[in-house]
Amino acid sequence: MTDYRAIAASLTFPKKVLIGGVFQDAASGETFETTDPATGKVLAKVPACGPEDVEAAVASARKAFESGVWSGLHPTARKAILLKLADLIDENTTELAVMEALDAGKPITDCVEIDIPETANCIRWHAEAQDKLYDQIAPSAPDAVGLIVREPIGVVAAVLPWNFPLMMMAWKIGPALATGNSVIVKPAEQTSLTALRLGELALEAGVPPGVLNIITGMGPDVGEPLGRHMDVDAVTFTGSTDVGKRFLIYSAESNAKEVCLEMGGKSAAVVLEDATDIPRIAEIQAGAIFWNMGENCTANSRIIVHHKHYDALIAELAKQAVTWVVGDPLDPATQNGPLVSSEHMAKVSGLVETGKKQGARVVCGGEAGEGLIYKPTVFAEVTRDMVIFQEEIFGPVVAVTKADSDEQAIELANDSSYGLDATLYTRDIAKAHKYARALKAGTVGVNAYSEGEISTPFGGFKSSGFGGRDNGVHAHEQYTELKTIWIDLNG
Repeated sequence: MTDYRAIAASLTFPKKVLIGGVFQDAASGETFETTDPATGKVLAKVPACGPEDVEAAVASARKAFESGVWSGLHPTARKAILLKLADLIDENTTELAVMEALDAGKPITDCVEIDIPETANCIRWHAEAQDKLYDQIAPSAPDAVGLIVREPIGVVAAVLPWNFPLMMMAWKIGPALATGNSVIVKPAEQTSLTALRLGELALEAGVPPGVLNIITGMGPDVGEPLGRHMDVDAVTFTGSTDVGKRFLIYSAESNAKEVCLEMGGKSAAVVLEDATDIPRIAEIQAGAIFWNMGENCTANSRIIVHHKHYDALIAELAKQAVTWVVGDPLDPATQNGPLVSSEHMAKVSGLVETGKKQGARVVCGGEAGEGLIYKPTVFAEVTRDMVIFQEEIFGPVVAVTKADSDEQAIELANDSSYGLDATLYTRDIAKAHKYARALKAGTVGVNAYSEGEISTPFGGFKSSGFGGRDNGVHAHEQYTELKTIWIDLNG
């Protein structure tokens, strides 16, 4: 068995940002600490960048873009470099997985088996797709030709979340780099290390200097200046709805840059009257909410269940919750590690206490464990007026609500300002089609919790999304400009 603790003890953490192909300190020389949420130990001090570093990164990205060193390459040539990057990620899976587990508190098994392989797969998929996508010719009279082409948008700023640091980085840089843009990545301040390490691998793969820049720091010092910068052509953001909305303001008050937002969620699982195998549904839904400590925007944090199955489902969920293995993220048996920070623990704990005060019944959990561990929690007797029904908790907490009919179950599921993901359980194919269409969510899994795969677009309705989609060829569109070229053949 792999000794992940020994590997962790031997790691050398990256401590400099990447600007113009050079690893360097922040212009101010200031740093901030990034810690292991499982132990509280300081892992490294990384540069606390500010507006001066943002200026340098944007200038570097612009220079590289205008030079054509990347944007002017044949798509097949870009593909070869990105495939090399994907290969390097695969070759360094264990190192990256341990670094991610330490920095984010994520279970090592998830990092080794899901996050790092999917990071490589995402970059590989978009690299392979780009030289297989064709532009168009418009229908026209014989004396003219109308070309409809897509060109890289220019300088893209990617602002990342802390819950899936490397995978979300790949979701952004995969299509942005494949389409020929220069990119500036701002990782979440809680989880900067693997992004910096990926920058090292990108240079090793042959990504030209200035094409990929990575700058660390706080939101007001790095994220907002990127959002307001007049020479940034597009921003792609994954994170909370409140912060995402700010990027729309930054865009409106600067150069009206493109903005793509993947934001919060309060996703519902709906169990209809004709659903069967309640133990299996409970097992799926335990994974849908407890996986990654519930720190997942698509987590099915609400279950709306027909009254026929209500008591049975709650009992089965409780059985699942008490067997969920929590503890040391570097133990391969661990299913849940700690929450990412003490601040986030306070938020989760506060919302759980609010649920108790408003009359929801704690079936199991409902309290913190050792350190930043939060015990898998099941609430019953949750009504639509309760805070835990409406607000994103972003922790291992599920709220179960009874519905009198299938129609009411769908109505309750849609009673949310969010619309990222949903799950539907039914054995009736007609109901599956009807109600999957009725659910107001960007992705609907039928008889399975699912976010789709790399080939399917990912994003939300309502306050969960704006301006584009991650994944699939649809993700390429938000990093390109659509141009019409009209050629008069009589000239």
